[in-house]
Amino acid sequence: MIEEAIAGKGVAQNGGQSNLKEAKEKTRLKQPKIYSHIMNGVSFMIPFVVAGGILIALSFMFGIHAADPTSPDYNPFAAFLSTAGGSAAFALMVPVLAGYIAYSIADRPGLAPGMIGGMLATLGGSGFLGGMLAGFIAGYSILAIKRLVRGIPDSLQSLSPVLILPLVGSFVTAIIMYFVVNTPMAWINVSLQGWLNSLTGTNAILLGALLAGMMASDMGGPINKTASAFGLAMFANQIFEPSAALMVGGMVPPLGIALATTLFKNKFTIEERNAGKAAYIMGASFITEAAIPFAANDPLRIIPANIVGAAIGGGMCMALGISLQAPHGGIFVIPIAASNPLLYILCIAVGSVVTACIIGLLKKPVYQSKNNDQTEVEKSELAPTMKSA
Repeated sequence: MIEEAIAGKGVAQNGGQSNLKEAKEKTRLKQPKIYSHIMNGVSFMIPFVVAGGILIALSFMFGIHAADPTSPDYNPFAAFLSTAGGSAAFALMVPVLAGYIAYSIADRPGLAPGMIGGMLATLGGSGFLGGMLAGFIAGYSILAIKRLVRGIPDSLQSLSPVLILPLVGSFVTAIIMYFVVNTPMAWINVSLQGWLNSLTGTNAILLGALLAGMMASDMGGPINKTASAFGLAMFANQIFEPSAALMVGGMVPPLGIALATTLFKNKFTIEERNAGKAAYIMGASFITEAAIPFAANDPLRIIPANIVGAAIGGGMCMALGISLQAPHGGIFVIPIAASNPLLYILCIAVGSVVTACIIGLLKKPVYQSKNNDQTEVEKSELAPTMKSA
């Protein structure tokens, strides 16, 4: 076998990885262009959100008002952490979002106009929503300008990507943002903040259940990303309760499925039980994608169970008024970023138990799953017993 491998006669066994990459690429190409541009901006923005949120949460370890120079609890290191997180990382969130939306549309010439437009959105009060618009305005402005400068002399063509396109694009984007977009978007932003801050009781529970249920519905797909984008928009506006519900919605599906593989072993194959062990770790780390293989194999049972469990956990979270100042990171950020870590973990646990119980009720034992015949796994498990008998 070694000689055949050295001679190049072996058969490559990594085809699954290449097939997975091809499938992901096909999925990406099928997505609407606007969606892919937004997701490109969001993916570049998330590290700033995570870093900023955790730095601010760390500053709270010295006291809620430890970063305030006028407070008797003032701590210089807490002030430093708060400045690095809030004044630096959070200030860059919207410009980075807008810049990389424009980058996705128009490549490098769109980056500077997009970031400038995003900063104008921040300064003008239109925030996350204005930043998204700034990215599209900058990106499509660059594409339009590219068409207009096609006829310039070849001697000036080299200046186009580094001077003409960024300069003119920034000017056009700034005009549109300053005179057209910022005022109405700032009003929408303030109205949305006011509505969210006024939510209490049943309304808050319904919002938490909706956001968490959306997170669990397609586990990383467009519905999930829509809910995430809403949470990030609120996070950028210093409203942290939706982020808590969203993380519950992302953690419950893999944790609930993992718990089901432990409690209802006869309803899962050996491979699924082994995958369930990994799902404990991935779920605790807020990696919702660990639930995808189970949902793909049995969508009519797994997906509804995920949604119900996540909605219950998210609704509890909003009802209890729990906030989360780091929208990613799972168990690693809960102790420092959640307003009440113990109650927050309880919300996740309740949602996971509900999901596990629903899966246990809905799923049939493995040997009944296909025409009441035993699977090959079950047969292999029973074989030694049959031989000894």
